[in-house]
Amino acid sequence: METETQHHQHHHVSMRGPRSLGVVIKLGTSSIVDEKTHEPLLSNLTLIVETAVKLRKDGHKVIIVSSGAIGVGLQRMDVERRPKHISKLQALAAIGQCRLMSLWDSLFNHLRQPIAQILLTRSDISDRSRYLNAQNTIHELLDMGVIPIVNENDTLAVSEIKFGDNDTLSAITAAMVHADLLFLMTDVDCLYDKNPRTNPDAQPIEVVEDIGALVADVSQAGSSLGTGGMSTKIVAARLATSAGVTTVITRSSNPGNIHKIVKHIQGSRSPASLTTQVNHPSTASLASLNNSAGSGSGSVSATGTSTPAAAAATPSTEQAPAVVVDRSQIPLHTRFLPSASPVRDRYFWILHGLRPHGTLYIDQGAYKALLGKAGLLPVGVVDVEGFFAQQEAVRLCVVDKRRSTPGADGKMWEGEAVEVGRCLTNYSSAEIARIKGHQSVEIGQLLGYADSEYVAQRESVSFYNAVSRPPSPVGGHRA
Repeated sequence: METETQHHQHHHVSMRGPRSLGVVIKLGTSSIVDEKTHEPLLSNLTLIVETAVKLRKDGHKVIIVSSGAIGVGLQRMDVERRPKHISKLQALAAIGQCRLMSLWDSLFNHLRQPIAQILLTRSDISDRSRYLNAQNTIHELLDMGVIPIVNENDTLAVSEIKFGDNDTLSAITAAMVHADLLFLMTDVDCLYDKNPRTNPDAQPIEVVEDIGALVADVSQAGSSLGTGGMSTKIVAARLATSAGVTTVITRSSNPGNIHKIVKHIQGSRSPASLTTQVNHPSTASLASLNNSAGSGSGSVSATGTSTPAAAAATPSTEQAPAVVVDRSQIPLHTRFLPSASPVRDRYFWILHGLRPHGTLYIDQGAYKALLGKAGLLPVGVVDVEGFFAQQEAVRLCVVDKRRSTPGADGKMWEGEAVEVGRCLTNYSSAEIARIKGHQSVEIGQLLGYADSEYVAQRESVSFYNAVSRPPSPVGGHRA
């Protein structure tokens, strides 16, 4: 993992040999404790520790995003079921977090590997200063050879400041530190081009090139102890790949696969950007993206522009000869390729670190001006929704045609409004409601003051990548 300057200098430079990679490993509660007894899965945890230390010895920088505090707390207090009341969950998290970190420290200590605890809430991420402090602390720990173990601070978090699940937290962490790889460990092996339970000829998909085209039924949730399911992993993959992080889904019960997959990716054709170029992309057939826990299939299926494992091995004529890889030795996994135009640093923070407090509707002219790097002027604002103060995040939506007076639907525009990004405003919602549609020279007359000629400065506007915008999952719970 690199600092911002190092990242911009090296991330897209072709690599002549294996280099140090930033690897984030996300582990769900079901990977850490037994779903029924809540006892720690010591054999699995030991393998995870051995894998992380192997990666460290290979020169990689490793971060673990670990769930499990509440699950461990349930076991400690002999509580059979996860309670619903937030205060009880917070108390169990406080009890379990101590024991969980003690367990990690004990296991890593056998291999003389120091670790550190990082507890975050969304409010830590939404505050720019605290976001940068967390980023700097993690970088310093990695430079010291320490493995940071990140978890949401469930003891303090309430619904308004929760990430919702550690899949989202792991994606934000990976983006924050400019990681190269994010492993989302789950109870399935990979995605398939068809549902393997009903199609014996289903092929495993190693590479998903266009995650933006992936549409799936992700209505099934995760384990009874955790908060995530396959829906949150797809959302996390969209989020991470939009920031330039290659994302991998693979089976958590075989953590040693992580080391093999990293080796495989390093030996692939374009390891500097961690993408595998292919000659024969195929479009996967539509099948439900179901969590296969307990089904015995160990798989899920998806749609989108993707590459079956056989096609992914096809060499590209534009690249230098690659190391010959015995594909039978490569564990099943699905790799989501990073965006070719990633959103990083402050722009990523605006898009994904902040919760929007309202919506600005802008016309096509304002949108084109923003794409041309100009700021957002009040004349381009068609309408405003919500209540927000200065420098709070809002959604940016583009409308087709503005009206001079509200229509029967009460809207100031015709057609559909399309959300294209987020911004931090120079004025409050009440102020924008008064100056919208007017020239900047009129702001002083309308408000009695003029803090800025712009409703939002261009550096405070961030657009979604057209391919990797992370929408809410279809039929799933919101991440």
